[in-house]
Amino acid sequence: MKFENILEEINGFGPFQILLLILLCTPRIVLPCHFLLNNFIAALPPHHCDISTLNNGGLFRNLTHQQRLTVSIPVQEDGVPKSCEMFAEPQFQLLANSSDSADLPTVRCQRGWVYDNSTFTSTLATEWDLVCDRKSLRKTSSTVFFAGIMIGAIVFGFLCDKYGRRNILLASYIMSIVFGFSSAFANSYVLFAVLRFLTGFGLTGIGINSMVLCIEWVDTGHRSFISVIGSLSWAVGNMLLAAFAYLVNDWRTLIMTVTAPLGFAVLTWWWIPESARWLLVNGKVKRAHFYLDKCAKFNKRQKLSSKFKEETLSNIEILEKQDKNYTYLHLIKTPKMRKLTLLTGIMWYGISSAYYGISLNISGFGLNIHLTHFIYAAIEVPAKLMIYCLLNIIGRRKCQASMVLLTGICIAINIFLPKGLWHMRAVVAVLGKGLSEASFTIVFLYTSELYPTVLRQNGLGYTSFVSRLAASVAPLILMLEDVWTLLPQIIICSLSITSGLAALLLPETQNVRLPETIDDIEKPRGSEVSRRSVEAADVFLESKSTTDTEK
Repeated sequence: MKFENILEEINGFGPFQILLLILLCTPRIVLPCHFLLNNFIAALPPHHCDISTLNNGGLFRNLTHQQRLTVSIPVQEDGVPKSCEMFAEPQFQLLANSSDSADLPTVRCQRGWVYDNSTFTSTLATEWDLVCDRKSLRKTSSTVFFAGIMIGAIVFGFLCDKYGRRNILLASYIMSIVFGFSSAFANSYVLFAVLRFLTGFGLTGIGINSMVLCIEWVDTGHRSFISVIGSLSWAVGNMLLAAFAYLVNDWRTLIMTVTAPLGFAVLTWWWIPESARWLLVNGKVKRAHFYLDKCAKFNKRQKLSSKFKEETLSNIEILEKQDKNYTYLHLIKTPKMRKLTLLTGIMWYGISSAYYGISLNISGFGLNIHLTHFIYAAIEVPAKLMIYCLLNIIGRRKCQASMVLLTGICIAINIFLPKGLWHMRAVVAVLGKGLSEASFTIVFLYTSELYPTVLRQNGLGYTSFVSRLAASVAPLILMLEDVWTLLPQIIICSLSITSGLAALLLPETQNVRLPETIDDIEKPRGSEVSRRSVEAADVFLESKSTTDTEK
């Protein structure tokens, strides 16, 4: 169906679309705040074994705090007290000489830990002692959150294609608010992990609905603008997270702070229209007509005709009788859809692995984590603006492939740069972060243009599932540095390069009308159903033109 022709009649990029962009992208600021929240709420401050109960006959009373540490806790090569060990007995001889303490008997911490609260007053690590043998639980909490997003991508992708974008968006808002605030009051790690899983599940609906609704309401020439400018909300939210985390040092308060803006999203939902494109494809003609008239009025164009001709309705009725129960199985039922599904899955997995592999590793560059996170976020703005210029010059496919391949090259460079050159490593890491964000910006638009309308949300649900699978695995990959320091970077670099090569095998979508049905993918020149869809649109437009002439 030539929906683009209908948009031309009512202005496919006017005040209506700009307002819709604002209403849908403002809540997206919350997404990066939650997606990368673990960098701060699970931060591990400097710590050592608790020796406050040691007295040893009152001898400790005359010692300074530093002297107590010297006789109780061994030090590392850099002079910092070890985090997980203490001497079996106080070694008072260390006060008189600088003898090597490496051979002295040690035990694991017996009475808990003492944490440096100068940066964070409270984190998951300090709340539930997620250190030493339990330190993996800090990154596991991030994996659990992304697992919720992964499952949510499948569920919401199906629900949005079956029941529409608008109602599911409201459900996502409410779920995210309820579970987001609830997780701030969790009294155990297990309960917190469950609530974070459910929060991630709810947030998925916001991510996959907001951008698709924007893209489906604009004309072909402005899709890239809407996608890139809309995605700036992610960069804004990412920078705000660094500011919020700097000002709010308690993990519970920080979670509530980054969740609160969704209350505004619920209020603005009443002004958000359903996708007219989805309504027409699913045979809901009167409802689509209502929103199209609303768009025309807001854009100061003449409304569509108050009724469709019988010929138009009969042609649309043919579409209504077609199988509208599209499922994820339709992504692999036909040859070209199978190829599209496989390649987009590989592409999304590599892009997500690179982005979160870099974003979740914000230490080791000689800067505090707030500043590092802010720089990582700020570089996304020029990256997105660069992409907006390139998308309409070299097209989606080449732009996508080049950005993700360059990301892999940056990761490879840092593999060979010595850690002593931390300034240069930081610059390369920031450049890689910008390129990975650029590739993420393109992939949302590119994927939305590749899948047909009847399967667009299913397609985005599937690719979001793959993306979140990569995001949930990324923290576990980073933990492999305990096996070999370079192993995580090698894995992420390989995935990024593979993703770029997969993108080169996909078709170009620049200035191509969005496919509506599976037949538009399998038989680009159109099947019988596609032909009737076009005829229905043409008759409708002819009816509109005739009515306008009579007026």
